[in-house]
Amino acid sequence: MPAPLPDYVTHSVELLSPLGAVRILRMFGGFGLYVDDVFMALVANEQLYLKADDTTRGRFEAAGCRPFVYEGGSKTVTMSYWTAPDDALESPALMLPWARLAFEAGLRARAAKTRTKRPPTRGKSSS
Repeated sequence: MPAPLPDYVTHSVELLSPLGAVRILRMFGGFGLYVDDVFMALVANEQLYLKADDTTRGRFEAAGCRPFVYEGGSKTVTMSYWTAPDDALESPALMLPWARLAFEAGLRARAAKTRTKRPPTRGKSSS
């Protein structure tokens, strides 16, 4: 039987649930949160981080949100995930606009990955 989810993960899922069913995957000591198979948030260090990109990053910055940062070997790595504004953590209704931004950023990231994938090359036949 899997271990029960920590309260902060359960709360994060509740906050994002107005977008749809939230799927949780354990990853690297944290949790990845997906809606409609779109990776849109992560929970690490008891903190919810929402997906951001060049289109939405300014909104997160203007609201005083902080990026997800970790130490990777000998360097500091900043990822495209940001905390939500403090008031958005109070209710799903207040989180909804931020969750939509994260979902849309996740959709754009998925579309960009799809565009960069190339079909496999076929080997030349020897005649």
